[in-house]
Amino acid sequence: MNDIITIGSATMDVFVECDDANIVSVSSKDKKSDFMSYRYGSKIEISNFASNVGGGGVNTATNFANLGYKTGAIFKVGDDIYSQGIFEFFKSTNVDLSSAVQDPKDSTGFSIILTSFEGDRTVLAHRGANAHLRKSDIDFEAIKNAKFIYVAPLNGESNRILDDIVYFAGEHGVYVCVNAGSTGIKKGFNYLKKILDFAQIVVMNKEEAFLATGITLRPDTREEKFSQNLIHPDLKAIFKKLKVADYQVIVVTDGGNGAYAYDGKRYYYCPCFDGPVTSTLGAGDAFASTFCASLQRYNKDIEKALIAASVNSAGVVSEFGATQGLLTFDEIESKIAEHPDFKCITENE
Repeated sequence: MNDIITIGSATMDVFVECDDANIVSVSSKDKKSDFMSYRYGSKIEISNFASNVGGGGVNTATNFANLGYKTGAIFKVGDDIYSQGIFEFFKSTNVDLSSAVQDPKDSTGFSIILTSFEGDRTVLAHRGANAHLRKSDIDFEAIKNAKFIYVAPLNGESNRILDDIVYFAGEHGVYVCVNAGSTGIKKGFNYLKKILDFAQIVVMNKEEAFLATGITLRPDTREEKFSQNLIHPDLKAIFKKLKVADYQVIVVTDGGNGAYAYDGKRYYYCPCFDGPVTSTLGAGDAFASTFCASLQRYNKDIEKALIAASVNSAGVVSEFGATQGLLTFDEIESKIAEHPDFKCITENE
């Protein structure tokens, strides 16, 4: 029996860094967009190259196992060279893959990650088998026997089984942490609320939170930071709409600006832990899974969990690869002890 079962995608990721990449900003009356560009028709030299496994299901399973939890993973791959690489990677971990699915008629997910000199990235993603996870592929017996499940974003057709998974876990008293992802969120709030009803921990990035609730930070205060340590009122409205169950923690991540949380009694803000940025891919997975694991370890102490999550995700962004740079709890706690001034800001309801 596993402590944790993760459900999500599995991909082979190829990271490409090129000194000739440019960031082009295009502005209009209503918006500003940034694009990564390369000289058209040219052969571009690569300055740095790396390959590693990735995907929300793989990244979070690897992290939970690294943090000392007995972990199982449910994901779907093809029968090809990329799936071989994924299974080879897991030989060096303690993750149970008995519930993973391999379909010879499908292709394994594959991504090319174009990394900029600023550390951010553009991802060219082929979903492959990740988009074809079906109810018949899910090992519900493994879910029933776990202490809690972590559901990473399920894309394409795979998202159709999100409610089945969450309902089943809730009915069998299994703790649920969910990142619904944009595919599920686009189905509308009434659908999303059915998922939220069964989830004890909900994690979204800021853009997903805007999309889910229809609430955005007002343009005249979009860049406003804290005034007397208060959380932005529009963000409070987002939290209040998303929190639909009695015991439930809502987390909204905001990239390099840190992360926020709400438990119905108090608002929390945790800045990013300082460190070098090589690639931001996998930072969200590391943050969310570390937060869930830390709530278990620290007896539902949200401040400690946010700080631990920030420290661990900083380790991931310092290296290429979504599963590189992950820390153990001993390493996280050692870094926290070395930086006693790294704190959360809190505000009571």
